[in-house]
Amino acid sequence: MKTAALTLPKSSNSRPQLDHKSGWITAVIFLGMLVIGIAFAIYSLVNDIIDAGGEPITWMPYILLCVALLVALGFEFVNGFHDTANAVATVIYTHSLPANFAVLWSGFFNFLGVLFSSGAVAFGIISLLPVELILRVGSTAGFAMVFSLLIAAIIWNIGTWLLGLPVSSSHTLIGSIIGVGVANALMHGRDGTSGVDWVQAIKVGYSLLLSPLIGFICAALLLLALRALIKNKALYEEPKGVTPPPWWIRSLLILTCTGVSFAHGSNDGQKGMGLIMLILVGSMPMAYALNRTMPVDHMSQFIAISRLTQESLQKNARVGSPADPRAALSGYVRTKIYKPEIIAALAAVTGEIGEQVKHYGDLAHMPLEVVSNVRIDMYLASESIRFLEKNKTVKFDDDAKANLNVFKKNIDDATKFIPLWVKVSVAIALGLGTMVGWKSIVITVGEKIGKSHMTYAQGASAELVTMTTIAGADIFGLPVSTTHILSSGVAGAMAANKSGLQLGTIRNLVIAWVLTLPSAMLLSGSLYWLFSKLF
Repeated sequence: MKTAALTLPKSSNSRPQLDHKSGWITAVIFLGMLVIGIAFAIYSLVNDIIDAGGEPITWMPYILLCVALLVALGFEFVNGFHDTANAVATVIYTHSLPANFAVLWSGFFNFLGVLFSSGAVAFGIISLLPVELILRVGSTAGFAMVFSLLIAAIIWNIGTWLLGLPVSSSHTLIGSIIGVGVANALMHGRDGTSGVDWVQAIKVGYSLLLSPLIGFICAALLLLALRALIKNKALYEEPKGVTPPPWWIRSLLILTCTGVSFAHGSNDGQKGMGLIMLILVGSMPMAYALNRTMPVDHMSQFIAISRLTQESLQKNARVGSPADPRAALSGYVRTKIYKPEIIAALAAVTGEIGEQVKHYGDLAHMPLEVVSNVRIDMYLASESIRFLEKNKTVKFDDDAKANLNVFKKNIDDATKFIPLWVKVSVAIALGLGTMVGWKSIVITVGEKIGKSHMTYAQGASAELVTMTTIAGADIFGLPVSTTHILSSGVAGAMAANKSGLQLGTIRNLVIAWVLTLPSAMLLSGSLYWLFSKLF
């Protein structure tokens, strides 16, 4: 796919300078952040393993851990220069900030966005993975899953970046996850559709599908509103030379670039964090399967709510517990097929979780052979509660509902946590990725979507819509695409301003958008089959 050539109707002297080479200060910042990130990650990882006292018999877990972490951080690095370039295109092409400074600025706020992220998106992504692979994440199949979906996402992202096509890393990663799920189901003789949590996948799919429409329509409406309210012709015309915009619109453009960068870090950075936590749980369960930092005085409350929840579930159960309650819950979480025995099975597992915590006093003192089983019990209980809450046919009394909500929050706090060093590592990888390789995508967004040079109002409209949409999605734990929203926002603003659209570029963007999901599925599914056979 070849992108259309830029058509500038007037002079080309308003084109920003994109060829300045980075100075020594940039190189020092880049290398310094890289060294700090590696040193902090190694120091924290070694400390966590020593504190947990769970040394592996062989070096293989360490080797797998290091390789998997490098691949996961490599995905975030590629994500940085592939997706974040969208955030800086508008400030560069409206001459609000010089290109090199804009990239550094965006990288810094991506870094902050990751550090202050909530973690909701991270575990929303994980819920798309096949249940049996999550439960066996430390096995060969678990590592094959992680490697295949990450490598597939990296391959597709780099390929589209080389073509200058701004596609979504979120879209790519979700396609990779679905591909692994389908391949895993087919390899075990099941229907391929049974390998994915389609309810969650459809929810995520809607957010990815609607985000480009939101970007196009809202950016167009915002620009029309600006034209109606602000009668300044300079805002809606091509910049004269490299003259910066008026101070207030320049401030708005810089603010929205900052907001998009921060929102991108807080949303996209979490995807890598969720996968890194799976890697850590699989290779070093003693240190990372359960949140060892939970305070001891919190355990008495945990034990009490476990007992209350068990009693509430027993009151609402219509039949007795099955012989193997864990197997019953595992089947329910995998198939979503409800049976009356599920409530009694959940009561039994809930009671077992409470007894294990009571026996050892807190999560930090559980032996290795117990930690993994308790985590699996907590995962099955949490997912079962989530699906039961959505099942309209299952009725609980008010006490049971309240107890289930509190219990789920407690077990999620124990299993869905992200250590500080993981956030810092992902933040640095994403931030450093922003500082390299940005030019190709910036040129596509800035020059090849519309037929004329981007105006101040167009840049502000597209950025403002992108910032607010991503921030809203982060609050609701939905993974959305910075790329889709901003590129479609630029197109919407161009259309509203009657600047014309380069249909060749729009066609290529649509084709890339349509092909991303099946291509990522095919790549990851093939790699999963290959890795499973090789190892």
